[in-house]
Amino acid sequence: MSTLILADHDNKELAPATLVAVTAAAKLGGDVHVLVAGEGSQAVADAAAKIAGVAKVLHADDAAYGHALAENLAPLVEGLMGDYDYLLAPATSTGKNVLPRVAAKMDTQMISEIVAINDDGSFDRPTYAGNAISTVKSSDAKKVITVRGTAFDKADAEGGSASVEAVSGAGDSGKSSFVSAEIAESERPELTSAGIVVSGGRALQSGENFEKIIEPLADKLGAAVGASRAAVDAGYVPNDYQVGQTGKIVAPELYIAIGISGAIQHLAGMKDSKTIIAINKDEDAPIFSVADYGLVADLYKAVPELTEKL
Repeated sequence: MSTLILADHDNKELAPATLVAVTAAAKLGGDVHVLVAGEGSQAVADAAAKIAGVAKVLHADDAAYGHALAENLAPLVEGLMGDYDYLLAPATSTGKNVLPRVAAKMDTQMISEIVAINDDGSFDRPTYAGNAISTVKSSDAKKVITVRGTAFDKADAEGGSASVEAVSGAGDSGKSSFVSAEIAESERPELTSAGIVVSGGRALQSGENFEKIIEPLADKLGAAVGASRAAVDAGYVPNDYQVGQTGKIVAPELYIAIGISGAIQHLAGMKDSKTIIAINKDEDAPIFSVADYGLVADLYKAVPELTEKL
């Protein structure tokens, strides 16, 4: 049995979620190989070769793969799958975009966002916004799977000595083209990989209040800033701040939810956090059902006081 992992990266650095996929692949048994497809991505291939547990890195360096277009990547991946039993990718935007297309081309069932691998060959995955866990099993000879980035520990980024082998595919399919990308830049940690996340909800009432109340606390803690869907929909913060089922899935060491009621959609994106602190004036808010520590208080008084004391 052998597994191929489609690495998630930006042509410069390997995304941490790829390390989670390596851990999941190791539980399947057999050799673990990583495919790095990109443009000018030698540094990523070298980093992948150092991951503990990786036996080989396949490197496809081509301008056609520089922006991870599914129409170009899928034929490359499908062409390599003859030698593998499993295809894994982290459940990031790239994995969610590419792997379903590969599964369709292979006439194989897609198994999405697994959170556990069972001894009988079945997989656990969340459903109903994470309120239930489904156990699924596929009879397909080759299995195509995305791995939720908070479900497994990260493999060690150092300690491996895998070989790097150049591979090639059909290149540009001509079916799509990259136009532009607007990438949000921040000096704060990236939301999905941050050790601490401070999130605000609709109770903040405005973007100005996010700047005055949430951001100073985040800066004191060296934390990323998140938000509920309600706060994003209201225009208080950009949508790349959104934590939840339709936003980003996070599992930091510390998650501070401020003025967030705790709708199912939001809880699905953060309930795996190691420690959860909730600040809300409504003592019956659902967020307190998952919080390790809860403070029933007016956020406009409590949060500035907390920030001042740090």
